[in-house]
Amino acid sequence: MAALIDTRIILRKIKDLRCLTPRRTRVKAKWAASQPRYPATNLALQHFDATYSIQLGQQWPSVRISLLSERKYGALLNNFSDHEAVIADLQAQECSDFVSCTQPEGEGESEGRMEGECGGDVKISHSDGQEPAPLHLSPNIKCFVFPRGDITRFKPARPDSYGLLGYYLMDAASVLPCLALDVQGGHSVLDLCAAPGGKTLALLQTQAIRFLCLNDASVSRTSRLRKVLRSYVPKELLTDERLRITSFDGTKWGEIERDTFDRVLVDVPCTTDRHSVMEQDNNIFNKSRTSERKKLPQLQIDLLLAGIKAARPGGEVVYSTCSLSQLQNQFVVEQAIHLAREKAGIHLQVVNLRPLTHLFKKTFSFVPELPLGEMVLPHLAANFGPIYMCKLRRLS
Repeated sequence: MAALIDTRIILRKIKDLRCLTPRRTRVKAKWAASQPRYPATNLALQHFDATYSIQLGQQWPSVRISLLSERKYGALLNNFSDHEAVIADLQAQECSDFVSCTQPEGEGESEGRMEGECGGDVKISHSDGQEPAPLHLSPNIKCFVFPRGDITRFKPARPDSYGLLGYYLMDAASVLPCLALDVQGGHSVLDLCAAPGGKTLALLQTQAIRFLCLNDASVSRTSRLRKVLRSYVPKELLTDERLRITSFDGTKWGEIERDTFDRVLVDVPCTTDRHSVMEQDNNIFNKSRTSERKKLPQLQIDLLLAGIKAARPGGEVVYSTCSLSQLQNQFVVEQAIHLAREKAGIHLQVVNLRPLTHLFKKTFSFVPELPLGEMVLPHLAANFGPIYMCKLRRLS
């Protein structure tokens, strides 16, 4: 017995057991078989350090830590399920609906940015004492979040007696572009890059859409979108008269249906900053996808232009990304406005979203002074985003 114990002690002290392994059975570890020499997450972080440290200045260290920390989710309530029981359960966990619980403050307070027609250089007129446009929020969009600073995870949603899930987990900041779209009763809506389906579900919660067209260039992603819809929406609401799902090239949509939709959401493919620094799978900073990444701004411009052409005169378009990049955000909007005017004769107005950000400033951390559009910055106490959004209105 003592000899056995001594043998165990000796084996524990031996750090490298290869000396005890017969040479013919030894295997040399190969770097390429285990992990890439330059992981995509490291490449993404190096790129962001070089660009965002200049763009965000002193805010970048805080944002960087937040991007590398666990993100915070929101639970988008599914009104088509047995939602009363779901609400009671979420409230019992001290969650609250950030949309309905937030009340406007400072009525009569002038805003620094109002609506303004954009020409060659994007200029937005100042308020000059004018009141901002009334803010209309759908009373049916409800998204529950844990209190600020609480990083508790939501439990997986459970199906009700009809098999419909009670809520959809997503970045709560992703609901903001849907609120900004301001869908009204009887509107026809185009979601140009709809998959995987979170924003689509948020739009459907308004229960105001007459016809919804969902598109994504990827067939596999539209298949996932269909699966999500079947898990949350009753079959009778997924008829061809109410909804259409396609897998067309979104950049060509202006040639397919022009001057058609009351509202258009253009949530474009982007560098997905948080995913890029956290996940190796499907990471656009993989060296094999370098060319695809460099082409992103042009793709985004083409998609936004297609969305603008698809909107009817007087219709509104919301452009959004989940990136901090100026090249994918303000630059894309500026170029699309210029090209729409010069090549398509379409004049656009930038719609003021400052009332929206003012309303939700206790839930999200916004960039204080952005020249064009609004952006949610990741923050450790409220680790949502990043989300960029800009709203445009067609004038002619």
